Amino acid sequence: MTGHRIILFRGMNTGGVRATVAEQRKMAEAMGLKNPRTLLASGNLVVESDRDAAALEAEIEAAMQETFGLKIAAMVRTAGQWAELIAACPFPAEAETHPSRTLLMVMKDGVKDGALEALRSFAAGDERVETTHGALWFSHPDGIGVSKMAEKAAQVRLTGMGTARNWNTALKLAEMVGVKA
Repeated sequence: MTGHRIILFRGMNTGGVRATVAEQRKMAEAMGLKNPRTLLASGNLVVESDRDAAALEAEIEAAMQETFGLKIAAMVRTAGQWAELIAACPFPAEAETHPSRTLLMVMKDGVKDGALEALRSFAAGDERVETTHGALWFSHPDGIGVSKMAEKAAQVRLTGMGTARNWNTALKLAEMVGVKA
């Protein structure tokens, strides 16, 4: 049976890195991935496939390079892995009241040693960060745009390679793969 795969691109359609959602879907189809669907224009692709998530990451990254000339990181999660992440949200009250200020950062190879403590040193006010299932979770009650911690979280040398989605987007992706939140 074919399952769902959520493919998250890091930095898609930002800073000059461009591949339209139509082009992303076309690439996925050319790779033999079924029913490719995109969410927003920020690098969220959902497909049906039985391919191993880690193997698919490498295939997607190679296809992005070959198709678009883009060296871009992809993080792939199964529907089951996504369900585990959603269920493990350490900030349920914040996610409910401020979904756009609650972020899930999916990490390519887990969280770097010392990253959690380093990020906490940049927290201001009621900001918080936790880690579950190899991902980072952020609560930015005063907004992401004013957060020094959010700025530092984007630095690969500090946290490792990852890409963040707010709670609203995380839930929409869950819905696309049949995960109940």
